[in-house]
Amino acid sequence: MDARYVFAVRFRLEPDVPGVGLDPQKFETRLYRRADPPGEDGWQFFRDNLWRGNIGDERYFRTLTSEALGVPVTSVEYRAFETDEEYYDALKAEIAEDLAAFKANSVSEVISKYLGSSVEVER
Repeated sequence: MDARYVFAVRFRLEPDVPGVGLDPQKFETRLYRRADPPGEDGWQFFRDNLWRGNIGDERYFRTLTSEALGVPVTSVEYRAFETDEEYYDALKAEIAEDLAAFKANSVSEVISKYLGSSVEVER
């Protein structure tokens, strides 16, 4: 069972030593965050941070990403939720257990509400 969130991250490097420069100073990369197993602490990361396939609070998420990477992050964009079938089935089952917590009538509504159309299931 395996899943991860994918983000596009732009950051800059700022040398601490006078006389040292960089060209380019800005970079873009992919950030991968492992999705916690459904039902375990942290499994609702998507609910707490995403809305309709976008980051809900970009400023806050940029700060968290800067802290995690140790560099000034200029932007973070959510790209995808990559998962295998086993994880995706477990996620949907866990969501179904408490639809009221998501203020939704169906599992597909929850998936759409938070992850948008960015779910990529590997077979």
